[in-house]
Amino acid sequence: MLETALLIIALSAIGAIIAGIILFSLFYFLGKRFFRTLVQRLFGLVLERLLDDKYHENLMELWGAVRRTSVQNILEISLRAEQGKLIERPLGSSRRLPQYDNLMFVPAQMARLPKEARVAVDMCVTLGPKAQKPLTIETPLMIAGMGYGIGLSEQAKIALAKAAKQLKTVTNSGEGPYLPEERQEAGKFVWQISRSPWGRSPEAIAAADMLEVQMGQGARMGPFTVEPNAVKGKAQKLMGISPVETVITPAVTPGIQSPWDWINYVRDLRAEAGGKPIALKIMATGGIERDLAVALEAGFDVIVVDGSQGGASGASPMICDDLGIPSLLGLVRAERFLREQGARQDVSLVIAGGYATPGECLKAITLGADALYLGTVPLFALVHRQIHKVLPWEPLTQLVWYNSPYKERLDIALASRSVVNVLKSMTMEMEEGVRALGKTSLSELGLNDLVALDDWTARVTGVKRAYPWEDQISGN
Repeated sequence: MLETALLIIALSAIGAIIAGIILFSLFYFLGKRFFRTLVQRLFGLVLERLLDDKYHENLMELWGAVRRTSVQNILEISLRAEQGKLIERPLGSSRRLPQYDNLMFVPAQMARLPKEARVAVDMCVTLGPKAQKPLTIETPLMIAGMGYGIGLSEQAKIALAKAAKQLKTVTNSGEGPYLPEERQEAGKFVWQISRSPWGRSPEAIAAADMLEVQMGQGARMGPFTVEPNAVKGKAQKLMGISPVETVITPAVTPGIQSPWDWINYVRDLRAEAGGKPIALKIMATGGIERDLAVALEAGFDVIVVDGSQGGASGASPMICDDLGIPSLLGLVRAERFLREQGARQDVSLVIAGGYATPGECLKAITLGADALYLGTVPLFALVHRQIHKVLPWEPLTQLVWYNSPYKERLDIALASRSVVNVLKSMTMEMEEGVRALGKTSLSELGLNDLVALDDWTARVTGVKRAYPWEDQISGN
């Protein structure tokens, strides 16, 4: 049934394309009048068939099934039926979760004047201000962790590193092994200390500008499995794993058996870090305040909160769709907790998960984030003007995945330039937004620069409603 449904969907799409070509050709060669008559007759035949067939024989039965679920769900049911094991969805949840659409900026106009285009806007961000060697970047947009070998190819990682250097921001190693070529190309580099056997690499710790302990993320929690021969070649050697044995990473950072162990863990890591900031990456959850209390007690310099919109190359659909809370809620709760604990000036807050537009990024900063990790945006920028190398037979990501036979086709210079362009463009739009608010620095932004279009968003964020006179609106 599933195979039949998917086949029908695929054939319907192909048929629609062919039909469109045929109809256009008929319109072009036979003229408008004959074309209209032919289309009318074809439409009549299709409609007659749909209305005559019994429901269990009717093509609309499939349409109803697709509307109740989705093409993606049908595909994933089929994959489970075929494989009988955990399936992996690489680009995160497809659910429409509460985000920033119901927040709008309050531009300067009469009572406060906007800034001229020539006025410079300070977009610099310092992460871990209390560390001996804080990390300063010139845009709040950072390239998120996407691991070499377990996710991206060497070509893709080098392209991202080159882009980060030109943008004067950072790129993040992700959960993969340390790739020296990536570090050589990057200006500033974050080494993510994962729970894997290769996670605490002394070489990577020495080379990094910031360390990021990964305890959770938006689309992954707990252990993950590397099947035999799932990672081959250079990455497998760098990971130090056997090609014939299954590797299951620990659910918890090695050395942690209770929440109180984090204090000693951070103390020991700080001795290795040489004054660099130490960050903690966690999934945004309904119990985020409990996790943050432990993080503050342990002495982390930076907190990275990944909302449930985040993606991971090896994440199962259930982890993507049903764990955690949306990025907006994670940000608001984390910022509020840090402020209530008197730690907001000392601990930097980075947000991630589902950010795709300059407006969303600037709103997140206005709500209290210091910086953002972007994953999907640079990932798709990598393949800009190169999609013809794999379409229509393969998805775009086949140009950047480590295990793809098409990864060699990626033009590194073009991919890097495209990532630079997209993040540069987003930063420029954010600068324009700051000027429109009558400000000259990200640090000047605050809740008064936003209004909420609905009561729920206003209550959650603490932002004023766009319609403050409730009694007048209700007619009282």
